[in-house]
Amino acid sequence: MLQAIELTKRYEDEQLALDALSLDIKAGEIFFLLGANGAGKTTTINLFLNFIEPTSGKILIDGIDVVQNPLETKRHVSYVSENVMLYGNFTARQNLDFFAKLGGKTRLTRHDYYTVMRNVGLQEEAFEKKLKTFSKGMRQKVGLAIAIIKDAPNILLDEPTSGLDPKSASELMQLLLQLRSRGKSILMCTHDIFRAKSAADRVGIMKEGRLVMLRTREQFLQDDLERIYLDYMQEAMMDAETVNERTVEETSKQ
Repeated sequence: MLQAIELTKRYEDEQLALDALSLDIKAGEIFFLLGANGAGKTTTINLFLNFIEPTSGKILIDGIDVVQNPLETKRHVSYVSENVMLYGNFTARQNLDFFAKLGGKTRLTRHDYYTVMRNVGLQEEAFEKKLKTFSKGMRQKVGLAIAIIKDAPNILLDEPTSGLDPKSASELMQLLLQLRSRGKSILMCTHDIFRAKSAADRVGIMKEGRLVMLRTREQFLQDDLERIYLDYMQEAMMDAETVNERTVEETSKQ
């Protein structure tokens, strides 16, 4: 279970990145968090991972406070970023082996690694090739395989379909559905409205650090989720243009 309770993050320059966010993502649930760049999605992920500390509020993973017990909570969560950072001189299997052992999985075999890489759609001829030869999409699949092999009860994904072709993105969604059936809590931050409609149990839309819309699957299938999101995106773009115009005006007066 992933929980954010009145979670707020204000940076040193007084920028309010997250404003009293409350989320409760249960076991066996896929939650999509949508929003424009700068809406607060990645800040939310970074807070759950304890990469940064909140200004106020709480973050809990399986009931454990992330700030007070950062090492313990990391055992309960897997993470896949938009730009997966792996070892280029290691093969795909060697990367899985390294990170699995780092997470305490010491009894896995080559067969186990191959099975997971097949499940995420990586070509078999790539299993023993060095990652420095891989495309971004292939690296993304290896990162996902590492997250799966850790077998943590909670999974965080930040734009995981970035760099994936349509077939691979579809395979990823099918994989997430399988993980949900195994009781995983899944938080996915993305712009991908199409995937949200196909796989999400609930969807939230963020704007300027606030959760401005929350819908269950039944609700967003009845609503026109695409129209709602596009309206929000248009509003966010107009707000950004207004800010830019004000900045130009203020600069010209100086």
